[in-house]
This record gives sequence, structure tokens and C-alpha cells, in this order.
Amino acid sequence: MALSKPYLDVPGTTIFDAEQSRKGYQLNQFCMSLMKAANRARFKADERAYLDEWPMSEEQKQAVLARDLNRCIALGGNIYFLAKIGATDGKSFQQMAGSMTGMSEEEYRSMMIKGGRSIEGNRVVGEDGDAQAHRQPQGQAGKAGRA
Repeated sequence: MALSKPYLDVPGTTIFDAEQSRKGYQLNQFCMSLMKAANRARFKADERAYLDEWPMSEEQKQAVLARDLNRCIALGGNIYFLAKIGATDGKSFQQMAGSMTGMSEEEYRSMMIKGGRSIEGNRVVGEDGDAQAHRQPQGQAGKAGRA
């Protein structure tokens, strides 16, 4: 019998539960390997070759190569592990979070200083709020891509 997961209705949110943990185990282990300087150097020298040393899915490898953090999360990545990729690239957590929302770093910082996104329209799928999938990404960078 499958577990009930009412949290799947939270728009724009992937909950890192046991299922996600199992799915992303190798992806997250790869990320943790980047804590060692020698591994970061090997990864930066030939990203694909380093990724091929890990028994990750091809889809996970492609998401890493594209630095598509939202896809990495959907494929089982945990943001705290994925932050190691950003650090390897010289990116701050704020820059990474901004990229995940389609916002510039400045837009993301401003939103967070103002208290983050409003919960109105963002509680459950179907409320048609700003965090609904069809409205992502929300920042100016994302809007330019939709034009």
C-alpha cells in the first residue's frame, strides 16, 4: 500500500522524502564528492568523464551538465547537496536559488528581504497563484525567455 502524500499538491515544491532520497542517492553522493579539492579539480577538468564515474542516470548527468537545479531536484537531488555544484562553480546559494526561480540574484534577494513569496494562491495546486507551474519562472530573466 502506497503512502498518502498530500504534500504533492504544494505548487513549485518537491519534498525530499524517502522516495526522492532513494532516487537521488548517487546524484547526491556525486555532489558530496565535490567537497574534496582534488575531486573538484577533476570535475572541472572534464565534467562528463567525472560524471561517468558515478552510476547516475543519464538524465541526472544531463541535468548536472546543464546546471538545471530544478531538474536535479526532480530527479532526487537535495538542495544542500546540490549546493556543492554551485560552490564548485563559484556561485553563492543566493545565485543558485535565483536561477531556480528565473530571477536575477538581485530580484531574488529583494523578494527574500521583503519576506519571500506570498502564500496567497500558492498553497495547493489549482489556486492559480504565482508559484503555479505554468507561471514559472517569475523573474525578469524568465519573462524574457517567454517573450
